[in-house]
Amino acid sequence: MTDSREHARWFRVFHPSPDHARPLVCFPHAGGAAGYYHRLSAALAPAVRVTGVQYPGRQDRLGEPAATDVTALADTVAALLARRPGPPPVLFGHSMGALIAFEVAARLEHRHGRTPAGLVVSGMSAPHRCAAGVRELADDTAAAEELLRLGGTDPEILADAEVRALVLSVLRSDYRAVRGYRPGSVPARLSCPLAAFTGLDDELDADAVRAWSGHTTASFSLRGFPGGHFYLDGFPPAVTGAVREAVLGMTGAAPAAGSAAGRG
Repeated sequence: MTDSREHARWFRVFHPSPDHARPLVCFPHAGGAAGYYHRLSAALAPAVRVTGVQYPGRQDRLGEPAATDVTALADTVAALLARRPGPPPVLFGHSMGALIAFEVAARLEHRHGRTPAGLVVSGMSAPHRCAAGVRELADDTAAAEELLRLGGTDPEILADAEVRALVLSVLRSDYRAVRGYRPGSVPARLSCPLAAFTGLDDELDADAVRAWSGHTTASFSLRGFPGGHFYLDGFPPAVTGAVREAVLGMTGAAPAAGSAAGRG
């Protein structure tokens, strides 16, 4: 399969942007899809070009089996990004997406010689601290309870039996991928700036989030936002402003006036 066809399978660009736009590649959470970042793209365009990564097994890739290996996903995405023209992107990942984004960043730097401009991780403990906090979803009932507990899904979606089965199947596959994840297949320290975002009411251990600082030799920052695990749902202005500030700062541009401030 040609690169252009593979890119079409894996990447979604939601809004037009000029050639000089700052590239931001976004990785969805467990059970999520590229479309989660459509609103962020609308808020940041045209200065920032948002690309959402579309994992197999959801939306227009529904006919493909969902992946159950974080590092295998990272291998594929990193190889594709390494062949894309243009300046190095900032990578952003939420929850499971944070782990995939980190592994992609490591591969880009240490395997492909294409160090990303920066990495923003959200809603996830540092790689060596994450697996212990991930629940095992033994069946669809447990998966549905987990979705409702985290607050990232409209309960009405789960009322439709067919949709419920599709959503929960993907979620369980993604959770297996995170539970089976172990860092270390490539060097775990990056040379690009790293920022960690977290919901102030999330159940994540604060020290486990701060431990991301050990995965870069460059600058590290930590920002907290009101809300729980899905504090970023709908991308409110404070979150959008923080993402914009991170992207512009990591790509060498001065942050826009009035960018949101965070804690940390």
